[in-house]
Amino acid sequence: MDKKFPANNRFWFTLDNAAKIFPAIITDEIPVVFRLTAVMKQPVKIEPFRKAVLLSEKRFPYYKVQLKEGFFWYYLEHLPGHIPIEVDEHVLCQRFHKGEYLVRILVRENRISVEFSHIVTDGGGGFEFFTTILTEYSALMGANIPADYLFMRPESTLTEEEYEDAYKRYFKEDVPPMVKRSKAFHLPFALNAKPRFKQLVGILSMKSLKQVAADNGVSITVYLVSVYLYVLQDIFETLPPSSKFRKNKRLRVQVPIDLRYVYKTKTMRNFSLYLMPEIDLRLGHYAFEEILKSVYHQMYLEADEKLINKNISRNVGSEKKIYVRGIPLFLKSIILRLKYYSLGTVQYSGVITNLGKKEFSKETNEMIDYLVVTPPPPNKMLKINCGAIGFGDKLVISFGNNTRSTEFETKFKVFMESQGISMGMEPKRERL
Repeated sequence: MDKKFPANNRFWFTLDNAAKIFPAIITDEIPVVFRLTAVMKQPVKIEPFRKAVLLSEKRFPYYKVQLKEGFFWYYLEHLPGHIPIEVDEHVLCQRFHKGEYLVRILVRENRISVEFSHIVTDGGGGFEFFTTILTEYSALMGANIPADYLFMRPESTLTEEEYEDAYKRYFKEDVPPMVKRSKAFHLPFALNAKPRFKQLVGILSMKSLKQVAADNGVSITVYLVSVYLYVLQDIFETLPPSSKFRKNKRLRVQVPIDLRYVYKTKTMRNFSLYLMPEIDLRLGHYAFEEILKSVYHQMYLEADEKLINKNISRNVGSEKKIYVRGIPLFLKSIILRLKYYSLGTVQYSGVITNLGKKEFSKETNEMIDYLVVTPPPPNKMLKINCGAIGFGDKLVISFGNNTRSTEFETKFKVFMESQGISMGMEPKRERL
């Protein structure tokens, strides 16, 4: 562990392995910020909510930090005070600036949102904090919460494992790294004028989607990834012949997985990696059933612990090299920025993040209508990404889009409805 938490909460620690690239690439358009939202059945009562936030933040001191710059690496330093509660002006996932907390809490009418910089955590860690806030709020509103319900009760003991860099713990020296993948197809749509990022939210019946996925012998995640690839193929096949000739013909989707389900750790920092199922259009057109079968087997194989070890080996191994550690930060940032594109976005056509079906205590559940996850806004190369989360009988899919086109979202909706899965769209909310 980098530093233990002293009694006065003054502390600092280094960035985890996944976070190290983010400070080098952050801009207004690539803020590396994601949002979790709970749409409540009743308007939020601000005083009980404020108390719930104060109770919750005490249990997560490692989220009350700011980004600081050293000579060789960035690091996180404790920021005294309290995480502010702000009015949600419907401007999604804005970047965090120097001297700010890397978490923000937003409220408007019946919507509670928490935004996190990916520098401090991922969806798995962030959702524990989000759960704690919602549960404490419901308790203050009179809900009966079982004593053993929360993993992160405010009165429970903080452990070092919660803020460990779990990548380093599970790094194996003798594992060969992953091989670099070929370039992938990217959508041809023209970009919006700045600020580019917009969101469309679709709401599906969890029961209907689960049944259709089960009828095809796959999980909901495999089904959604397959639809994503099918829509990308449809868009590619409608391009003019001259444009097709110039485009890469591998369609590949990045699918984050929470490594807390693979390895034993309670870390609340980043601990996820990516699967990247693909189809190769040089081999011809894929029927949807063929895509389902291919994605199912690719994801099953890539989720094998030995292959995950190869990914961790690549990411952590380069960081441990002496010559890398000795490079000044300003040069590291340039190198990391180049690698973000050459080893990152160039290799995949889209992203779909599925946080799975979520539940809270019974009485907390009764206060919530549905949940939304907004992944970090895509960059100019990727253009569109997708986040999914389930609650009750509603699975919500949010489409993040930097372009003038809604062709992808429209085709996605049309296909789902052709499979008997109705998909209503959440009303757009304008900035007030």
